[in-house]
Amino acid sequence: MKYYAIIVAGGKGLRMGGDVPKQFQLVGGRPVLMHTLQQFRNAIADLQIILVLPREQQDYWCEQCRQYEFGVEHRVADGGQTRFHSVKNGLALIPDGEEGIVGVHDGVRPFASADLIRRCYAAAVEAEAVVPAVPVVESLRHEERGAIDRKGYRLVQTPQTFSIPLLKAAYRQAYREAFTDDASVVEAYGHGVAMIDGIRENIKLTTPFDMVVAEALLAESEK
Repeated sequence: MKYYAIIVAGGKGLRMGGDVPKQFQLVGGRPVLMHTLQQFRNAIADLQIILVLPREQQDYWCEQCRQYEFGVEHRVADGGQTRFHSVKNGLALIPDGEEGIVGVHDGVRPFASADLIRRCYAAAVEAEAVVPAVPVVESLRHEERGAIDRKGYRLVQTPQTFSIPLLKAAYRQAYREAFTDDASVVEAYGHGVAMIDGIRENIKLTTPFDMVVAEALLAESEK
């Protein structure tokens, strides 16, 4: 069975501030994206990694890999107009007819643990479509309806893992604005999606505050 990971890093980092996209900002002295790819390599040794980057950022990424002597083997696909199109471009590098599991992961989630990654891939062997999720722990309010019972709600994370033939077939659909992640694409195709327990540390780095948290998480992991 073949294992692939599509790491999507197409963000411009506008909410992060500054001129450097968030996937290239430093945590623990090296770019966020390098931490993310390293986590996947540590989790599954024979995993084939596909990094999806906007074309205009690819030369910069190559320079960063040389500067930091980053040796995790991977291929690069062009980012698309939306996340949907970026994932579709990544999937195009996987041969048609390939059997196995593919995970799709946000490039700015560098703290997905090796255990979480392995659990996601293992669960997809049985369920074909799996997302990690954590319970909502804060109170929820709707702008018009007021308080909402948080019971039954979950915060969805990545990696989201799928049978390769299933995800390829689902991504042959026409794009819709309702496609917010890979699970929504697969559900629109008519296939159910299973949930497994995520981990709180698996945060998406979006704001400057998140970078402060990231430095603390990395320091704690290195103790």
